[in-house]
Amino acid sequence: MLHLTAGRIGSLLTRRGVMALTSSNVRMASHGHAVEQADLSVPMYCDRLDYPLPDRAFKDELTAAEKSLKQKEKGPWTQLSKEEKLALYRVMFRKTYPEMKVPSHEWKTVLGGMFIFFGITGLIVIWQSHYVYPPAPHTFDPEWQAKQVQRMLDMRVNPIEGFASYWDYENKKWK
Repeated sequence: MLHLTAGRIGSLLTRRGVMALTSSNVRMASHGHAVEQADLSVPMYCDRLDYPLPDRAFKDELTAAEKSLKQKEKGPWTQLSKEEKLALYRVMFRKTYPEMKVPSHEWKTVLGGMFIFFGITGLIVIWQSHYVYPPAPHTFDPEWQAKQVQRMLDMRVNPIEGFASYWDYENKKWK
């Protein structure tokens, strides 16, 4: 009844394997939307101080003027003007090193955001201390604490090594 030959099993497995490979390459989906696959084998351009020579030039498509400059570039560079050299540089690179080293002002945004966060948090704490938390218990009053200390001294609580050992009972003052 469940009798399959080895050839039929092999063909069934290879068909499933091929179908799985083709279906996964055709479209990858995650939670209902397509997943972009970046081709990292293609050279990319990036301006970074620690990576001075990018994989490709900044401009891929050149204008007619830039193409003529590229032809002049193959000759002696002494015949090129300063403006032409700068234009050739801008074809290869987007920013110069001084332009890359210009500090960003992002720290101001971060610091401002932190101060806003701390301010809102402080307002919430003040609001809670007035309207949410109950009043402090009477045991926090300095008068109550002084009475409690006197009571502990009168009871001679731990007179050898503890609290009462620092009290001079004859002169009625702290040692």
